[in-house]
Amino acid sequence: MSLDRSTSIFRRLPAEEASGLRTTARHELARVYKSRDLVVLGLGVMIGAGIFSIAGRQAATVAGPGVILSFLIAGIAMLLAALCYAELSSTLPVSGSAYTYTFVIFGEVFAWIIGWSLILEMQLAISVVARAWSIYFAQTLTDLGVTFPDWLAWMVGKPEGFDLPMLLIICLLALIVSAGARIGLRALYVIVSAKLLAIGAIIVVGALHFDQANIDGKIPAPPGPAAQSADLLHTTIIGAAFGEPGSFGWFGIFAAAPAIAFAYIGWDIVATAAEETNDAARSIPTGVIRGLVLATVLFISVAVVMVGMVPYDQIDQGAPLANAFRHVGEGTMAHVVNLGAVLGLTSVILVLLVGLTRVVFSMARDGLLPRGLSVINRRYRSPSRLTLIIGAVAIVLGETVPVLTLEPLVVMGTVFAFMFVAAGVIVMRRAMPDLPRGFRVPWSPVVPALAVLASVWLLMNLQVVTWLYFAAWMAFGLIVYLLYSRPNSILDPRSRHFGQGRHRR
Repeated sequence: MSLDRSTSIFRRLPAEEASGLRTTARHELARVYKSRDLVVLGLGVMIGAGIFSIAGRQAATVAGPGVILSFLIAGIAMLLAALCYAELSSTLPVSGSAYTYTFVIFGEVFAWIIGWSLILEMQLAISVVARAWSIYFAQTLTDLGVTFPDWLAWMVGKPEGFDLPMLLIICLLALIVSAGARIGLRALYVIVSAKLLAIGAIIVVGALHFDQANIDGKIPAPPGPAAQSADLLHTTIIGAAFGEPGSFGWFGIFAAAPAIAFAYIGWDIVATAAEETNDAARSIPTGVIRGLVLATVLFISVAVVMVGMVPYDQIDQGAPLANAFRHVGEGTMAHVVNLGAVLGLTSVILVLLVGLTRVVFSMARDGLLPRGLSVINRRYRSPSRLTLIIGAVAIVLGETVPVLTLEPLVVMGTVFAFMFVAAGVIVMRRAMPDLPRGFRVPWSPVVPALAVLASVWLLMNLQVVTWLYFAAWMAFGLIVYLLYSRPNSILDPRSRHFGQGRHRR
């Protein structure tokens, strides 16, 4: 095996070095996943509280009944990206997902950029989702008549400040994930099965109260110039360029798509489990695509039910689906919605912990982050110490930063990675045509090119302030890369880890 001895920031990880990991004796991650497990993994992270709330909120404030089209647009964009992930994961079935693909195809500095984006996406998402979990948990108990004493109420279900349930749920799930993939998978099956039952009940009961008049095919007109916001920072890039308000009309439908993409986000985490998957070259593409298609069907079904029960201008933005059921006289279903949200968010946190652990593990194995983070627990055959560290960071972040206001950054980090993966399919087809592929994107390079364009469109529909935050994060990341990661990379001849392989016991 030959490693690049260059000191260039564009040096690439040889494909045989990346894909050969699964057969080396130094690889110790236990292979526990099968194709059906990956579908559950995908549903576990995609089906969270967003399925119960995001349709109503976007319909009420941005897209009206056209939110159904927004879900379809976001779903198509995600499917295009998923096809590209499927090809690269079948060619390079390794931990690290988009980070590793970029390392092989584009070079080290681009791999660092994508890895840094994924860290932003998943680390922030864990804190965001855990905070939302606490809010839904508190609401569920309150609706059931449970009251908290004054000494406890101030730290339960709050959008900002210290929150006890958030701390407890992250601690619990971090311990489960650190104990190995098998235990986490068993817990995930139970949680996903329960929340799918809740979603099924919501769709069936909601369909009984569907009113076609609430979805009459009309797209609400955008507000006039006087109603447009003058706040440039909170205007989308597209809105700023075209002078559109970004609410209602066709611009509103497209503007809702990136927010809705937040609900879809997570299916890419399935690819991070490649090293722990049997017959990964075939199982990963199947798991990614099937999971995404099933999630899209569920999302659109719930969205149709949501806007079909209540006119969009009467939707309660605080608890849209629960209050929609109360509006039609099905108060009991509000409890089902809250319970489904709690279960959904629980599984999302669990899978995010798994995904981020594998990305950071891979980056540390390559020397771009401290190598101690890639240590495997011999008993559980899992990076247990790293999982606990990630959980601790999520707690500190969630308790000290108003993370709910930073939710769009999760979308930004993810879609940025999608763009590189889609471009990677085109480049790898030309540069490495002889590599065996378990799955090939149909109609390439058209489909990957459309995936790139869809990613760019989603990015352009994010607010200016989100771009500024993302730029600051990436600037900080490049400083870390130049000062630490570049000289410590296993591809750098100046590094004491050069030539030692991508994993050390």
